[in-house]
Amino acid sequence: MNENYYSRLNAYRSLWVLVFFDLPTETKKERSIASKFRKNLLDDGFAMFQFSIYMRFCASRENAEVHTKRIRNILPEKGKIGIMQITDKQFGMMELFYGRKVAEKEAPAQQLELF
Repeated sequence: MNENYYSRLNAYRSLWVLVFFDLPTETKKERSIASKFRKNLLDDGFAMFQFSIYMRFCASRENAEVHTKRIRNILPEKGKIGIMQITDKQFGMMELFYGRKVAEKEAPAQQLELF
């Protein structure tokens, strides 16, 4: 089998975990909780896509489940949080714009995994 065959398979097996959230920030305590949630996402290898959307590349479904479980364990008491997993292929088909200008896609940051 050629190399393109395996690359294509990986695009369907590797996943992106996206976390969408809308947390209350009315009080100092709520702002602190929201900041801590964002910091925990960053510490777990997520990158900010937009202010309340964070994403992380995962090489396998098992790896994506580990990070999804970590998010479930740090959910704040209040607010709305969504977690979505999509394949690398689906993520690559996303169209990005800055206003009416098509944005160039940035290469994902290299993720190192230690076993």
